Amino acid sequence: MPEPRDESFEMLRADGAFDVIVVGGGINGIGVFRELALQGLRVLLVERNDFCSGCSAAPSRMIHGGLRYLENGEFDLVRESLNERDALLRNAPHMVRPLPTTIPITSVFSGILNGAAGILGLSTRPANRGAVPIKIGLGLYDWVSRKRRLLPRHRFLSARETFRRWPKLTPRLRFSAIYHDAWISHPERLGVELILDTQRLAPGALALNHAEILPDGDAFAVSDRISGERYRVTAKAVVNATGAWLDDSLTALTDRPESADRLISGTKGSHVILDNAELHDALNGHMVFFDNSDGRVCIVFPYLGKVLAGATDIRVEKAERVRCEDEERDYILGSLRLVFPTIEVTPEQAVYSYSGIRPLPKSDHDFTGRISRGHFVCRIDAAVPHFCMVGGKWTTFRAFAEQTADDVLAALGRDRKEETLDLAIGGGRGFTDAAALADDLCGQFGVSEARATHLVDSYGTRAVEVMEFCAGREDDRPLGAGTELTAAEIGFLVQHEYAETLGDIVMRRTSLAITGAVDAALIEAVAAAAGKALGWDEARERAEIDDLVSELEAYHGVSRETLDRRTQERSAPCA
Repeated sequence: MPEPRDESFEMLRADGAFDVIVVGGGINGIGVFRELALQGLRVLLVERNDFCSGCSAAPSRMIHGGLRYLENGEFDLVRESLNERDALLRNAPHMVRPLPTTIPITSVFSGILNGAAGILGLSTRPANRGAVPIKIGLGLYDWVSRKRRLLPRHRFLSARETFRRWPKLTPRLRFSAIYHDAWISHPERLGVELILDTQRLAPGALALNHAEILPDGDAFAVSDRISGERYRVTAKAVVNATGAWLDDSLTALTDRPESADRLISGTKGSHVILDNAELHDALNGHMVFFDNSDGRVCIVFPYLGKVLAGATDIRVEKAERVRCEDEERDYILGSLRLVFPTIEVTPEQAVYSYSGIRPLPKSDHDFTGRISRGHFVCRIDAAVPHFCMVGGKWTTFRAFAEQTADDVLAALGRDRKEETLDLAIGGGRGFTDAAALADDLCGQFGVSEARATHLVDSYGTRAVEVMEFCAGREDDRPLGAGTELTAAEIGFLVQHEYAETLGDIVMRRTSLAITGAVDAALIEAVAAAAGKALGWDEARERAEIDDLVSELEAYHGVSRETLDRRTQERSAPCA
């Protein structure tokens, strides 16, 4: 069976004429690809690396209304974010789930004047937030979402009740507040599911990863970065969704001078994944949302059996690949010691770290937290008009894509045919109860409870499709200790989910890397399975391994020595 990527290139070779080309396969680009294709346009999506491998792979993994945006007076953004959060809870319940959140409060009135000044645009740096401004903010939060409420209203707890539930929180607190947002388990996978949905509903739409686009006379040339083949394509409009790289790609794709005013003013956000059972248990299933000593908001919550903590917010001047530096890691760990002072948190507990550049609108704010998380579309007139997506965040990708698509449709004289606000995504279609679905898989395919749980968590209702592919294959056995991933499942990822490299599988189609499950032996096993599915020779397989190990070490704080140590620890006999 040909891979979907091979099929896309065959279709591209047969017909290179498109209504719209979308450049950039992060979540915003994927969102507008879906929006436009569902309106009956022929759309091509081109991503230089893998889908959702840039900033879209480095979010807080929260799907949220933006409580702190109220301080900036961005009420419309909060309203939009809450609406989109609730839509994702309905449309992708297999990956987007409620996240109860606790705010420890150490004062009563602190931050009132600062918050008011922020709304008026008179303040640059927030102060510690007390009970009164938090109460006002949460009241507004509840009011905005009152019409289609999916999650409980906020409430306040006394110090006594707070310590009963979270005894290891800072003894300085006087109250706590509880409200609800949401979290996403596998953001990169959701991006792939959006692409698969689009191609099911609009078969003429093409999505290419590991491909590059450049001008070619009055048209464009698309290069397959794996095979090296080139294809000539044309379009009536281009959507630039390259995020932090927007200004650079715009210069490359048009005659816009490099000296032109920049549209993007990025900030770097880093996060750390910790293997700390005491901290995990102390969170009691909640996220803790708190002020660090410098006034920046930090978060910590349980994530796939580990603990996710973040984040930094550092202005950057150049779009490039970034990593969580040691001082950023120490900043995050230091913040955790403020809110859980009796729990030992050390750098050695970090199993993974990641960092990305937020593609924020250009701003001169001294305090990066004041830069808007909003979004807008900027049209650049060239031989083919370019519609540039400026700003945006994971939660609001659908609304931003809808706005961009409407601008493109208007320019092309086309009408909107389909709405996506209530359109189920991937394995969210028909998803009601995870435990019941896992039981059905056990009964239908005879898999273990652990395997069924893994499949439901990763694929939702698509788990049945995965098992129909894997069932009866001799290689449908776990590849290593601590994982339910099988060689047969890797074959499914190759044939159905655009996985082309070892990194695609380990970093984005699965949670092996981010949860610390990956080790040296498992990398070898996954590479062998991927190599068999993709037809790699021994040299290619070794190159893929070297590339992945180098990436983990350079950008995610996982050294070769760490991978080897994990293998030794997991293979050691039990005492």
